Amino acid sequence: MKYLVVLAFIAILASLASALFFMMRKGQGSQDDKRRGNHMAKALAVRVGLSIVLFVCILMAWQLGYIQPTGLPATR
Repeated sequence: MKYLVVLAFIAILASLASALFFMMRKGQGSQDDKRRGNHMAKALAVRVGLSIVLFVCILMAWQLGYIQPTGLPATR
């Protein structure tokens, strides 16, 4: 489970870096700017999708008992 979470974080960071790359790249004209914006939007959409999938997987792992919460108890 730990490896899955680490891989998901790496994929999220890679997608964010990809969006940064497309944002910082200089285009030659309006067509390049439009294509660059499309690439950046897709990379950010992938990042959001991966974040949601990671969150749902963590919730499912908690519900199935694969991971246990630690820290202070919620009830007294």
